[in-house]
Amino acid sequence: MDLRKLKTLIDLVAESDIAELEVTEGESKVRIVKSSAMPQNQMVMMQPQGMPQYHAAPPAAPAAAAAPVAAVAAEPTGHVVKSPMVGTFYRSSAPGSPAFVEVGAVVKEGDTLCIIEAMKLLNEIDADKSGTITQILVENGQPVEFGQPLFVIG
Repeated sequence: MDLRKLKTLIDLVAESDIAELEVTEGESKVRIVKSSAMPQNQMVMMQPQGMPQYHAAPPAAPAAAAAPVAAVAAEPTGHVVKSPMVGTFYRSSAPGSPAFVEVGAVVKEGDTLCIIEAMKLLNEIDADKSGTITQILVENGQPVEFGQPLFVIG
């Protein structure tokens, strides 16, 4: 199975209320299970049919290493605009186009701040509060998670 298809399936499970998804393609079989304790951890298994299933435990070290960084970054003052979905963050509508907003820009409620691409769909993320952009917390083209802080509006 193609890695892009696998990533798409994982994103689909992560963004939906589906708890488990199993797909068979040829001799490959993929089963994705959303953990109820931590929704970001999925179990992915691929094997030819007839082979025993091995359960892979999600790696704990990266999550533990990211925790101190998140604690330091969780101190912004002002209104934080968070990502409503998993996807790829883009500051402009097309490569080479000017960014929707820069630090210091004054925005009104409903103004477009960025685009998040999820499963080939471009989703405009709008300001939910009027004010001045004091911080942009994500780099252009960077993957973002649900609930991840994107902007700070002062």
